[in-house]
Amino acid sequence: MSVKRKRTMGTHTRFGVEELQRISESFEDKRPEEVLRWAFQTFGNKVGLASSFGGASGAALLDMAAKLNSDVNVFFLDTDFLFPETYGLIKESSQRYGITPVAYKSELTPDEQSAKHGDALWTRDPNLCCDLRKVQPNQKALAGLDAWITGIRRDQNLGRKAISIVEWDEKFGLVKVNPVAQWGKKEVWDYILANKVPYNALLDQGYKSIGCTFCTRPVGADADDRDGRWAGTDKTECGLHT
Repeated sequence: MSVKRKRTMGTHTRFGVEELQRISESFEDKRPEEVLRWAFQTFGNKVGLASSFGGASGAALLDMAAKLNSDVNVFFLDTDFLFPETYGLIKESSQRYGITPVAYKSELTPDEQSAKHGDALWTRDPNLCCDLRKVQPNQKALAGLDAWITGIRRDQNLGRKAISIVEWDEKFGLVKVNPVAQWGKKEVWDYILANKVPYNALLDQGYKSIGCTFCTRPVGADADDRDGRWAGTDKTECGLHT
């Protein structure tokens, strides 16, 4: 696919809004691998794959990406509060795919955060906690990139229902590629099982979406993928995709 690109501030490459929409619509009936192939061909080493090493869609996406591009740039946000199972999957995935996921952390250690903002900030101001430990580190992870790839899907909750497969990320100032946006749970798990993809062990223990230990709970089988995060509040997003 031939793509004309527009330059904006800094080193980022920006597409016109209508052009991005046309590109996105062209992928609606295509497999995620075709979206990934386009992203790698278009952005080269200026695209990064974000993985939480928690969700099923991210596990499937990492498998696809590693098969298409052995040099894929994979990063994750190490909040210092991840589950042991998450760290275990990072190690297992690194060995399986021959990759070295890069960790990005908050500028504050947990102790420094407690000293500055009080203990258990996530119970009093979860938005600030997420900003310090996820949003700001994500900004550092995306510095110098022209695009990033995520595993978010439209069926995960109402807030994600309108996401495009390819779109401009106004918050972080680069192109955002969501190859499995149009997939549902069945497609994701069919891929994982067919390809024997390693995934977070907590997904077999009632967890649907896995983040930090203090803010993630197991839920019922019929729950949405984002249920169980920030239980007891109306918060459903950490701020990376809003």
